[in-house]
Amino acid sequence: MRTEDVLFASRTGLWRWDHATGLVWLDAVAAGLVGLPGEETSITESDARARIHVEDFIDLARIVTLATAENRPAEGRMRIVDTHGTVRRRLRVRIRARGEGNEFVLVGTMVEVPEKPGSGSEATGDWRLSREAFLLDAGRSLAEARTTTEVLRVASSLALPGFTPSGQVVFGLDGNRLEVLGHHGYFWKGDKGLQRLTDFFHLTREHEYPAVDAIRTGRAVYLPSPGDYERRYPGAWATVHTFGRQAWAYLPLTVGGRPIGAWMAAFPHKVTFSPDERSVLTTVARMLAQALARTHVFETERAFSEDLQHTMRPVSSPAVPGLELTARYVPAGGGLQVGGDWYDVIPLSSGRVAVIMGDVQGHDVRAAAIMAQVRIALRAYAAEGHPPDAVLTRASRFLSGISSPDDERFATCLYLEIDPPTGALNVARAGHPDLAVRVEDGTTATRPTAGGPPLGVLPDWSYPTTRMALQPHEVLMLYTDGLLETGGHDVDSGWARLHRVLHTHPAHTLELLADALIETVHGPPSHRVRGPLTDRREDDSALLLIRRKQWGETPRRTVLSIDQAEPARIAEARHQLADLLHDWADREQVDGAVLVLSEVLTNVLLHTDSAALMVAEVTGPRGSRRLRVEVADSSDDLPHRREPGEMASSGRGLLLMEVIADAWGVDPRGHGKSTWFEMREGPEPEHPPGADGPPG
Repeated sequence: MRTEDVLFASRTGLWRWDHATGLVWLDAVAAGLVGLPGEETSITESDARARIHVEDFIDLARIVTLATAENRPAEGRMRIVDTHGTVRRRLRVRIRARGEGNEFVLVGTMVEVPEKPGSGSEATGDWRLSREAFLLDAGRSLAEARTTTEVLRVASSLALPGFTPSGQVVFGLDGNRLEVLGHHGYFWKGDKGLQRLTDFFHLTREHEYPAVDAIRTGRAVYLPSPGDYERRYPGAWATVHTFGRQAWAYLPLTVGGRPIGAWMAAFPHKVTFSPDERSVLTTVARMLAQALARTHVFETERAFSEDLQHTMRPVSSPAVPGLELTARYVPAGGGLQVGGDWYDVIPLSSGRVAVIMGDVQGHDVRAAAIMAQVRIALRAYAAEGHPPDAVLTRASRFLSGISSPDDERFATCLYLEIDPPTGALNVARAGHPDLAVRVEDGTTATRPTAGGPPLGVLPDWSYPTTRMALQPHEVLMLYTDGLLETGGHDVDSGWARLHRVLHTHPAHTLELLADALIETVHGPPSHRVRGPLTDRREDDSALLLIRRKQWGETPRRTVLSIDQAEPARIAEARHQLADLLHDWADREQVDGAVLVLSEVLTNVLLHTDSAALMVAEVTGPRGSRRLRVEVADSSDDLPHRREPGEMASSGRGLLLMEVIADAWGVDPRGHGKSTWFEMREGPEPEHPPGADGPPG
């Protein structure tokens, strides 16, 4: 015999309650036991709650908690009531619970148990006792709601003791206009009720409508029958009657004496709205108003903090040739969730890339505001061409100048410049944790660098520069101390936690590696979305991962310094550049590069009092290589383009660069400037036959 036949013969029903979807499935036996036609069906959570005695429903929560904690079936009893609160049947239920929080699923059986002798079909007992139990349950559910959506879902599932509404609408105020924040029970399969609802509720405070009156006067509007509605609000009745309700209650939602909206409960039958019923509705409206006000403040603060953080830090890392970059940021919990951690990636005109990781003291709005100012200052100093040590010195002086005497702040900062083709790193550090490098086998170690005090502590401190190199496929890791010290960890235990991930997790993509590191510290994203009172992370966390890609062959480079008293060395510079390009495909390009270099060096020695430093570098695979030549001097005077006459002996340098070079420019360097040009290697030119042979 099949199990289904045995259960049917013993009048044992099967049921499943999915709290995530708000649906309760019942087989034919279970449907009959709860007062529905004896056929398999699904009902809503609110309909199920309306059929269960409110005290038993509250006790059901305790049973679910026990079943989840012990991971085994639990047993309880439920009374099935009608719309008037009269007990119609007593059931014994066995429950198996899966999941936790608001995502649990209940499965089990139910069977009718005999009533006690003499009990008959008694009423539920003291209605006021049921009311108090209902209000405790409603208050707990609304207090646990963390978002406006959850508050509205709780409101839609409230089964009022003895008179459960079949439709609810929560109105909010948007200036002078009413808006529908949420609704329940206003659309059916194959019906256009939802469209009629959204079309109808375009209301202002001037409309003749019960919700408007409730908000305007601060008093509830009770309409116990269709006749009352049509008599008092004939204009609205023309649309309202199509929804098929028989009684309505409109209650103002008030917080601190200020109306924030209204709650409508509509009933499928006439309701007298006795003093007890009005008391329950009024209490629910007060709890609903408080819950909506609380979640609105929290959501507004969260939205403000997210907009603020997105405004003050890069939305995404820029694409940098030769580098792969990814970043993560997790704000501190609680409050506005804004803080002082930031990162920045700045492509420089020299071809290098400036990378910044910083942390302003504190994680409040003041820290975020200071962070934004310091970040802008650092970008400006970097764009001016200052080296890393000078950038930090200027930033420290800037932060000291904007700090107020009653709220002095400091900031830690790690500033580095990286040259993608060579992997050369110039690093300056102001009180910030050292960077770390992960090699291909997962081994990770910090790279100690010389440093100084945090920015703003000693304004005129001279920060040293540490030079190192990043090899292809190595991963450079910059971070703030929140990534190490979150969750009660110190620096050592925090690093041990990260080392396990860095050593075992493949770094095929930096995105996956960054996600793994953040989840190890803060958990998956779903666990990081918490309520305003439960989330209390100690500090912000910022992470930036950089990987250098293979840049063709090993670059060639030559460097030469020419003093004012050594103009003859210009010829040596020309020879060095020609030797550097000995296998360049197009010899005419080589001659052009030598000519442009000679003009630039001559311009420095003639028009400045500075020495000239030439750096020439060839990078890339043969056949498509790039030549970059830089000539630096200590003069801030920028060259100007002129139109020389036929007999002029000068003024042609910039014209030659423009004609011969593929790209050129003049970049400020803090103390002085750098004049540069680039050329791309093309195919070797073809010579016509006989061009190099003896004359005919």
